[in-house]
Amino acid sequence: MDQVTENCISLILSFTSPWDTCRASGVSTEFKSAADSDELWNKFLPSDITQILSRSVSPFNHTTKRHFYFLLCDSPVLLDHGKLSFSLDKRSGKKCLMVAARQLSISWGDNPHYWIWSSDNSSRFSEVAILKHVWWLDIRGKIKTGKLSPYTTYETYLVFKLYEDAYGLDSANATIRFVNEREDVPADEASTVYPDTRTAAYNIEQQNGELSRRRKDEWMEIKTGEFETGARDDDEVETRFMSIDGHMSKGGLIVQGIEFRPKQPMIVV
Repeated sequence: MDQVTENCISLILSFTSPWDTCRASGVSTEFKSAADSDELWNKFLPSDITQILSRSVSPFNHTTKRHFYFLLCDSPVLLDHGKLSFSLDKRSGKKCLMVAARQLSISWGDNPHYWIWSSDNSSRFSEVAILKHVWWLDIRGKIKTGKLSPYTTYETYLVFKLYEDAYGLDSANATIRFVNEREDVPADEASTVYPDTRTAAYNIEQQNGELSRRRKDEWMEIKTGEFETGARDDDEVETRFMSIDGHMSKGGLIVQGIEFRPKQPMIVV
């Protein structure tokens, strides 16, 4: 190893991942120096990062490229007048995007009898959608695959909160589709999801479907779909969260947005 140059180590690390690079930095002082180089971390950043940040609502300051990378992982950047947030997956450097509630298609969302729009200090967006009362709950979020990382398995999540007195949200349905490939997914192909596990807890073991979980930012999330991106950038993917049987009224849901993020690999211990 004494004859391996820092540039050579940096080149080798560039074929790994940000996660592997951070682990390798503990091998020796030579590895740490190579693992901290701007040239290396620049390769882990998306090739269009300059264009992406040109749409940011505020300046984004950083020192080293390594510092820049982890800022993008830990501090989502608001784009497009605050209607979209961008960050990086810390392990892989893949793009993560959340579409704000205002950019979602929400049935009756503009009717103040059913939904109201308000601010929430814990939200990354200026507005959240608050469900007062509906019988027909239908929320859709779309994104162009060109905004995401190519050849990547993505998962979609509804990001939400529930009021203490929320009701009618024990279960719902979720679908995902490529808009140019098929019409709405039939009801019998929809997956079952359980947003309010407080009321569903008594039979969780018997349920087959996605359960909501708490995020680090104290919001809740529930998986609504999974898809693969390819090389094309003009495909549009839509995920849908719904409870439209009309048999039960619903209320007390607070929607921040829908997040599109890379699926995490299974870690074998």
